[in-house]
Amino acid sequence: MNATTSRGALLAALACVLVGGSFTANSVLGAYPYAGGQFLRYGLACVLLFPLAGRGALPRLRALTSRQWVRLALLAAVGMVGFNLAVLAAERTAEPAVPGVFVGCAPVVVAVLVPLLDGRRPQRTVIQGALLVAVGACVVQGWGRTDGAGLAFSVCALAGEVGFAVLAVPVLRPLGPRLLSAVLCAIAALESAAAGLLADGTGWLRRPDAVEAGALLWQAVVVTVVGFVCWYMGMQRIGAERATLFSGLIPVAAACTAPLVGTGSYGIAQGVGSALVGLGVALGSGAPKPPVRPSAPLGDRHAEQPRQPPFGGTAARGGVESAAE
Repeated sequence: MNATTSRGALLAALACVLVGGSFTANSVLGAYPYAGGQFLRYGLACVLLFPLAGRGALPRLRALTSRQWVRLALLAAVGMVGFNLAVLAAERTAEPAVPGVFVGCAPVVVAVLVPLLDGRRPQRTVIQGALLVAVGACVVQGWGRTDGAGLAFSVCALAGEVGFAVLAVPVLRPLGPRLLSAVLCAIAALESAAAGLLADGTGWLRRPDAVEAGALLWQAVVVTVVGFVCWYMGMQRIGAERATLFSGLIPVAAACTAPLVGTGSYGIAQGVGSALVGLGVALGSGAPKPPVRPSAPLGDRHAEQPRQPPFGGTAARGGVESAAE
């Protein structure tokens, strides 16, 4: 890995670890209205993100086409609001591990879908790494009881996780990670408010207590502001298919933090699954590849031959090195 790739991998890994740790915060928000909580989370994140967007944010927003605005609205609806709704709906009739297993398959789907949409062939090593990540995520979480509705909503959660990466690819370059995160949070806050009014009426928003306020603040500042920016900065450097490999760290981080609040345990299965996730990430991201030493191509009769200097000095290497590069 070069410096850019390594930095992108670290950013994507940090983002997914933060998201995995946020499941602990979710455990104390069960009684809070869902739409109201999402509105507060994304609204506060939007307020914090827009000052970080840098100069030229407004011209970049004005330059967006109507088609790009539709994509942003769909990205917020599917990858943020819809994803969280699908997970909560699945957990009504299924154990939490069931949607977690489906979401753990996102690296495989993205590894195939993104290259095809880009008009290129999926890379074998990325798919192999994604399969290991998916298996490892399933081992970490296990399986649970469910029914048809739980399976259907789990598939919707998988679609949301995939959409969060795939739909962002065309709008990441013109907006950049910070402005993209800010715009998405603004749209998601509006969509959450609309969903709350339609579903819960006037009861969609209430004042949170101290514990709920702390959990919402953590989700807004750490998971959303820091996590989203790190995620899209990582995706900008290593691509969507490689960045999504690190989503396997989400259940690993959740399993590691669950014992801290007494909501789970970390045993042999979690250790084995974590090792498989790490191996899959390393394989898919290209970390095991040994460095390749540049060498001149053999049998190239047209390559420039090094000339001997007149007084026994070192030979000029420019022609051979340029051929190797």
